[in-house]
Amino acid sequence: MRKKVAFYTLGCKLNFSETSTIARNFTDEGFDRVDFSENADIYVINTCSVTENADKRFKTIVKQAQKINPDAFVAAVGCYAQLKPEELAAVDGVDLVLGATEKFKITDYINDLSKNDFGEVHSCEIEEADFYVGSYSIGDRTRAFLKVQDGCDYKCTYCTIPLARGISRSDTLANVLKNAKEISEKGIKEIVLTGVNIGDYGKGEFGNKKHEHTFFELVQALDQVKGIERLRISSIEPNLLKNETIDFVANSKTFVPHFHIPLQSGSDEILKLMRRRYLSDLYVDRVRKIKEVMPHACIGVDIIVGFPGETEDHFLDTYKLLSELDISYLHVFTYSERDNTIAADLAGVVPLGVRKKRSKMLRGLSAKKRRAFYESQLGAERTVLFESENKEGYIHGFTENYVKVRTPWNPAYVNTLHSIKLNEIDDDGVVRFDFVTEGVKA
Repeated sequence: MRKKVAFYTLGCKLNFSETSTIARNFTDEGFDRVDFSENADIYVINTCSVTENADKRFKTIVKQAQKINPDAFVAAVGCYAQLKPEELAAVDGVDLVLGATEKFKITDYINDLSKNDFGEVHSCEIEEADFYVGSYSIGDRTRAFLKVQDGCDYKCTYCTIPLARGISRSDTLANVLKNAKEISEKGIKEIVLTGVNIGDYGKGEFGNKKHEHTFFELVQALDQVKGIERLRISSIEPNLLKNETIDFVANSKTFVPHFHIPLQSGSDEILKLMRRRYLSDLYVDRVRKIKEVMPHACIGVDIIVGFPGETEDHFLDTYKLLSELDISYLHVFTYSERDNTIAADLAGVVPLGVRKKRSKMLRGLSAKKRRAFYESQLGAERTVLFESENKEGYIHGFTENYVKVRTPWNPAYVNTLHSIKLNEIDDDGVVRFDFVTEGVKA
């Protein structure tokens, strides 16, 4: 009987790409992958530690696995596993915890699958996480997440990612192109570029800071890969998003007009306390440049509310800036104290109730921004890529500029591209459409 393995991924697109690669390693070793809701011999949880909530969810997920199969072997990998290995190992039911350099060798650590009385920990010093392991996700979604970079050399005062993932380092351009070709050959229509700080792409392994290739050169090379219909840049730092990249995307047939650019605060005082590498003026300039060459572009923004020292005036500066900016949606994070960060010791702690109130205000603003962006697209002709799920009798998809649309379920539409005309926003805030030429580019 072949053993079964199931995976649960917390956190970012980068984690999803790495889970998929780890899963392929298991398959190569003779395991069958099953859904996390099914009975498995091994449950692997890829953890995140960006927010306090992600830490808490880990225990809940372990309980889910134990409920399905009390005798299953439970392993934890990922950022939280690197930052707090002993804490995870102490969770009832956890058998193995692997840090940043060990997670891709997980099958080497699994022997007889017998339950341990205490979780076994294999975790490196983060300075040892200086080599690069490429990964990409396939089979989990209509689009693939392609990892091009890992780690971060920035020292933002609130962030644990450098402690969890190590120094900034990149895949070789040749290997990225090889992975992109493999993805295209599997019939996947869209690739999302992922990493911790993808605009820093080009730094080598083992602390070699020579930039072999720039992010712009990566974008140029990927644009030539045959068979990929869409390439999407995920989160990129505003100071690393250069005019040359924006102009190239504006004229590319494969890179789509969608950018996700973290701001974190609209107050320059708070940005300095966060040790971000830009001020608000530069951010405004980036948004204006994008909209100048791609008026229909979708722009998403990351924001942290309740950072230590954030007064009501600082928050209102952020709210005003975002209200006036031509952006499309927000990802709002409520600040939570993280161990071993400078921010955790800063004065001016914002009460939790105030943090929640500010978060709610920005989430409301995000809903208005998304609605206004969708309204601005009505009447336009776009291309939709349909997803693979049947949700309450509908199939959903996204246009190149990230407008969510839906139509009655038709399995023939899964993973196909169609020209459409956007008509109206329905009661659920999703856009309805007409096919311009049904089946075009399918």
